[in-house]
Amino acid sequence: MNEIKKRENIEIFGAAENNLKHVNVTIPKEKLVIFAGVSGSGKSSLAFDTIAAESNRQWQASYPMFLRQRLPRYEKPKADAMYNLTPAIVVDQKALGANVRSTVGTAVIYNNQLAPLIRLLFSRVGQPSAGGSMAYSLNHPHGMCPECTGLGEKVMLDESKLFDMDKSINEGAIRFSQFSGGSWQEFYYKFNPLYRADKKLRDFTEQEWKALRIGPDEPLVMDFIRNNTGQVSKLPYEGVVTRFNRLYLNRDISKLRKSVREEAMQFIKKGLCSACGGSGLNPKALASKINGYTIRDYNDMQISDLIPVLEAIDHPLGKSIAGQILVCLHHMIDVGLGYLSLSRRTDTMSGGESQRLKMVRHLGSSLSNITYIFDEPTAGLHPADVQKIGKLLLALRDNHNTVLVVEHSRQMIELADHVVEMGPLAGAQGGQVIFQGTVEQLKQTDTLTAACMREKIALNTHPLPWTQSFVLEHVSRNNLKDVSVEIPKGILTAVTGVAGSGKSSLIRQEFVERYPDCIVIDQKPIGTSARSTPATYTGVMDDIRKLFAKENGVSVQWFSFNSKGACPVCKGKGEILPDVAFADPVAILCEECMGKRYNPAALSYPYQGKNIEEVMSLTIHQALEFFPQPKIHERLQCMLDVGLGYMTLRQPTSTLSGGEVQRLKLASELHKQGNVYVLDEPTTGLHNQDVARLLQLLRRIVTAGNTVIVVEHRQELLAQADWIIDLGPEGGRKGGKVMFTGTPEQLLACADSLTGQYLRKNSMV
Repeated sequence: MNEIKKRENIEIFGAAENNLKHVNVTIPKEKLVIFAGVSGSGKSSLAFDTIAAESNRQWQASYPMFLRQRLPRYEKPKADAMYNLTPAIVVDQKALGANVRSTVGTAVIYNNQLAPLIRLLFSRVGQPSAGGSMAYSLNHPHGMCPECTGLGEKVMLDESKLFDMDKSINEGAIRFSQFSGGSWQEFYYKFNPLYRADKKLRDFTEQEWKALRIGPDEPLVMDFIRNNTGQVSKLPYEGVVTRFNRLYLNRDISKLRKSVREEAMQFIKKGLCSACGGSGLNPKALASKINGYTIRDYNDMQISDLIPVLEAIDHPLGKSIAGQILVCLHHMIDVGLGYLSLSRRTDTMSGGESQRLKMVRHLGSSLSNITYIFDEPTAGLHPADVQKIGKLLLALRDNHNTVLVVEHSRQMIELADHVVEMGPLAGAQGGQVIFQGTVEQLKQTDTLTAACMREKIALNTHPLPWTQSFVLEHVSRNNLKDVSVEIPKGILTAVTGVAGSGKSSLIRQEFVERYPDCIVIDQKPIGTSARSTPATYTGVMDDIRKLFAKENGVSVQWFSFNSKGACPVCKGKGEILPDVAFADPVAILCEECMGKRYNPAALSYPYQGKNIEEVMSLTIHQALEFFPQPKIHERLQCMLDVGLGYMTLRQPTSTLSGGEVQRLKLASELHKQGNVYVLDEPTTGLHNQDVARLLQLLRRIVTAGNTVIVVEHRQELLAQADWIIDLGPEGGRKGGKVMFTGTPEQLLACADSLTGQYLRKNSMV
């Protein structure tokens, strides 16, 4: 009986990945288990780098060798023993494939891909029929548009950038230096008999304008006299646009001089293919319809609108295929993606959207006894959407699966069957299990997470006043519906709303384009190679190398483990990964440098009594005391301000948690001089304790006379903003409206705002 009970739990002994301190932990199976704790406490190290890695490593060991060679190789995690693991499926926030042909329709897999099912539907029911299913595919010769080869867009010349209509040819109306500014090609346009070169372009007649752009109706040959030899050459005239297209659009320009290539690219834009209207399909495929809708209509509709269209199909065969599609579409609604369309490119989706799209793949799975591991599935989600995600995770659990979630949301923690809190703090001060048990048991403890669970959200009752603002008027891009709004200057403004409501369209696109000088800190990933460290990423390392080089009178290359200073055996990696044929890869500490990464010569040069490796082993907090130089001190202070003081200068960024990466990126931008900061969900991956520290930092930026605009859902941050702009009421077509503008206190009284409803429920009012 005891043996059976043991098998009901995942047992981990002596886990020591990254900052884990030989952790022993028991995780109940077939439960929703939340891993909580401050950012950098060891949650991801335990869930992903230990449990997931070992589960996948052992599962792959059962595959034939020819398959294993084509799969990712997992190094055996640092742990004494692990028992009762089950196959693991990781659902992370990594972006989906960035291929321009990859769309929501091709990415979603639910028993089958959506895109093939849509094509199959039209091949069986569409009238007039274009042929088999591949005749409706933009990736197949039978279905793709011949003009754009299925891409739906074409590269073209942006004439508005090329020509200055307020100038004459002599004054430099042609902005491309290869056709002006004294180049020999300028001869075509400056000495042309078809128009006057001293005439402003806006005064050109239609015929003159055509001659300049395209060329005359009759061929024109011009005599070109070379200045150095006096030789006369007969040159056939080409219009500016015609010549540019031939030389820079309709040929491979990769071999051209870099400066010319880069300048030419400034005058190039992407636009919808005129032949297919951006669908990527040929006329025959576009002519086929079901109940008056083409396959393009199906792909371009948002999911919530496509559902009733599919439900209206009464053809016996079509109804069966439509039923399969509908099941998947309803799951997309459940995960809060009803505002997307099947034609939406996956390279335009956020990390949170990508993760929710991956979730759809598993919702209808008949597999059981699987361990699902999620990386903060509530990232980028409004509290209203978090509820939906919670129900889906519970449904996975109820199908006899173990669901492990790395999470900070108090909404999600409340749903947990079991909580494992890591800590007590981050980095070297974390890596321990400080609590295991139920949510109710957690609330009775004195951990940081427990304190946050017990506390109500405090409102900013004294928001900063403002008199000046940035004005956005009549914005109608994407799903925004003629939006006009003021964004205050000199205060902290939070822009919120449900997923797909138009926040990014308003701020990340429209505002940033109108005010390009603002400093944007977004969610794009940073380089996380084993050779990248906080010191190299923030630029501090360059200054440290210079100090060492000046002190010792040698080259700065001696103080880089990527150059002269590298250990000759491990090449600056600090460890060796030997080729052990078919055995699992095992990293071995380099015996030559003992993990220091530098060679003896580099280590022989001191600065203030420490060699380069000893300096790199300092924490950010220690380095602040060691380096009084203003430039170094400023950047180190930025890292300390975002809560990374425990981190060493040498720690590989590949070992950082998601929250640490986010804060490191923020720190790298803070030293820049600017007066407008735009932050895209800066609380992603942050514990409530870390959110409080972030708020202090944002307040300091505002106090210095800057404007801070955050696109955010986290209620703890919204409540402390000076001004809130709430978009909605829903996502996609049903969003794009300003539901509220005002202070946090005023938001509580807004009956139409979903954000106000949740904030009213969780705040101290």
